[in-house]
Amino acid sequence: MKPISLCRLYGILDTGYVAGDRMSAMARSLIAGGVDILQLRAKKESREEIRALALELSPICQQAGIAFILNDHPDLVPETGASGAHVGQDDLSIAAARRLAGSEAIIGKSTHSLDQAMAAVAESPDYIGFGPLFATATKPDYTPIGTELIKEVYRSLPFPIFCIGGINLGNLPTVLDVGAERVVIVSDLLTAVNPTARTAACRVLLPG
Repeated sequence: MKPISLCRLYGILDTGYVAGDRMSAMARSLIAGGVDILQLRAKKESREEIRALALELSPICQQAGIAFILNDHPDLVPETGASGAHVGQDDLSIAAARRLAGSEAIIGKSTHSLDQAMAAVAESPDYIGFGPLFATATKPDYTPIGTELIKEVYRSLPFPIFCIGGINLGNLPTVLDVGAERVVIVSDLLTAVNPTARTAACRVLLPG
């Protein structure tokens, strides 16, 4: 499996954009385009529905050699074969998530300000998401934090940082120009006419 430190493009399979019966096909499309890591985000589905999707998606990611992350539900990591879990600011601590997911699991955390990003150091996540940089329909209640702090975050933190929130092929060069090295792209990939081609176009702009 590709180490998180070498991952640059993080895709999210969000059930708000992709129906459950299309998830496997979308995963294969994003993988074919060069995504480095995939997360399943299913905010409105039941635990059993998430478990079923994870059991379907985990082998696809394993075969491709990329990490498969569950949004929340670290307790489902061992039984589904997922690589790890991602938790929010109001969810379990990194330590608690790791206890449920397993000592070898990848645990990431969302941060929405410089203070939250710096506070995450004490928890030692495997990576953080930093954003939203821009307004995004995926998280409409969050105030965009802009791009001004990207360089400082990258300079200050000892683990991989994935910038997130409203990033798309059009503004990706700007995000990279101000210091980002890793990004999460959601709707721009999932709603593209050709998700594989859109993913490839984004990936070629990223380092590594």
